[in-house]
Amino acid sequence: MQFSGGMRKKLRLGGDQRKASYPHSLQFYLEPPSENISLIEFESLAIDRVKLLKAVENLGVSYVKGIEPYQSKLENEIRRLKFSFRESLEDEYEPRRKDHISHFILRLAYCQSEDLRRWFIQQEMDLLRFRFSILPKDKIRNFLKDSHLQFEAISDDEKSLREQEILASSPSLCGSKLDLDSESVYKIPFADALDLFRGRKVYLEGGFAYVPLRDIVAIVLNEFRAKLSKALALTARSLPAVQSDERLQPLLNHLSHSYTGQDYSIQKNAGKISLDQIDSLSTKSFPPCMRQLHKALRENHHLRHGGRMQYGLFLKGIGLTLEQALQFWKQEFIRGKMDPDKFDKGYAYNIRHSFGKEGKRTDYTPFSCLKIILTNPPGQGDYHDFGFSKRDTLPSSLSEVLRDDT
Repeated sequence: MQFSGGMRKKLRLGGDQRKASYPHSLQFYLEPPSENISLIEFESLAIDRVKLLKAVENLGVSYVKGIEPYQSKLENEIRRLKFSFRESLEDEYEPRRKDHISHFILRLAYCQSEDLRRWFIQQEMDLLRFRFSILPKDKIRNFLKDSHLQFEAISDDEKSLREQEILASSPSLCGSKLDLDSESVYKIPFADALDLFRGRKVYLEGGFAYVPLRDIVAIVLNEFRAKLSKALALTARSLPAVQSDERLQPLLNHLSHSYTGQDYSIQKNAGKISLDQIDSLSTKSFPPCMRQLHKALRENHHLRHGGRMQYGLFLKGIGLTLEQALQFWKQEFIRGKMDPDKFDKGYAYNIRHSFGKEGKRTDYTPFSCLKIILTNPPGQGDYHDFGFSKRDTLPSSLSEVLRDDT
């Protein structure tokens, strides 16, 4: 891939050539792109793909993967960002080209550490799983061939010979002989079907797994993960050459550290909740860590500095204004027998500071989960952090919260 500061030179491809470049709506990304693109397009394509992968991650947390709400919402997100997703759509060249180039750009950004590689591989696998799930059956064989996955389909005679064993070992067939008769079955080396084997979802014989077409996605994902993991390792080795380009290095660093979700530093939610809503919201909507801080504050009418920082910025993030925050904390601390003047002199400044109204006037944002876990470990009298960084088992307080939610 080459980059230039000017306009990208458009490829002039005829219909057949365009189709041959990207024959399918999903790819194994075996060959890197070779055309010239501008730095502006480089950044635009990369940012859109980060947004897409963030959407894949968020939907995977909110919904069970594969169910209808997950499928429909992910399809809407792919459509909104103009990436390829369906095999039957007309004029798919540009979305598929965008998918191809943006994937390789993010390889450069996300090969830089083990954590980045792990995150990138997981989201790309989930995206491939979705696209594969909506691929028409008659297109799957061609996709496997074009991806260099030369799986051997057994003959009808061989399938009949092992019919009972395959039906009994493949839950996806639901024991239906009719489904098996209409389904291709592939003979795959055992080592390539370990995920199915672990879940006891495949018939094994003589060192081979007999995998129905509908279960082949597990094999495809394993192959994709292995190829992508190796490719990222190779990309990381050649990264110094890319980092020497002063035009690309800032972009790649920005991409690997970018956050494309809601920007809490912009107080567009300010004033959207009232003080009398906090108690009810804490029981049904707060994450467990903030629920624990709220409970401790109500019981003790005080939190130490670390807890105040975490909980105060969280309340700011969900929409509490500066005036509401000052009122909320003052009322609670006074219930703990604190003199109002002492609060005004010793605590009000820090609250105004967190809203960017004092000191260097930085408008602070809520702490991320990672920051809560890794920084400012709780001491005696603290209630922030469930103590994940110090325990191998669930803390009793978290166990109680989980029981309350069931």
